[in-house]
Amino acid sequence: MRTAYLILILIGVIVLGVIALWVFTSTPAQQITPTPTPVVSNPKSDLIRVSSPMPNQKITSPILIRGEARGNWYFEASFPVKLVDQNGVILAVTPVQAKGEWMTTDFVPFSIDLGFKVSESTPATLVLEKDNPSGLPEHADEIRIPLILEP
Repeated sequence: MRTAYLILILIGVIVLGVIALWVFTSTPAQQITPTPTPVVSNPKSDLIRVSSPMPNQKITSPILIRGEARGNWYFEASFPVKLVDQNGVILAVTPVQAKGEWMTTDFVPFSIDLGFKVSESTPATLVLEKDNPSGLPEHADEIRIPLILEP
């Protein structure tokens, strides 16, 4: 009789173990997904950083262009900036002057107001070019910022 009780208890433990295993493995673990932080992508941030304007920003004339670029982005303390519409038509172009000692490998600030005229809301691109007096393609570089121009 004692053996029967031991077998009954053993069967009960096994059944409870199987039930517990089934309950714990069938309930999916709650996963926490982090909320992504919006990031403005600039693969050339080690060379030039633009703080204004921001991509896809609606802009009225004049555009305040502000940021910092490494000294080797400049030549003779300046680099060209142009504003082109979606058809490639140049709406404005000007050189940007360094606001500090540009003969360095450190970042040097820049800022300029760039005026333009449009009669309606116009998609455009602000192009900040690395100054390349040699004209050689291997020395060329640029950063493009999409904008919406407003009259």
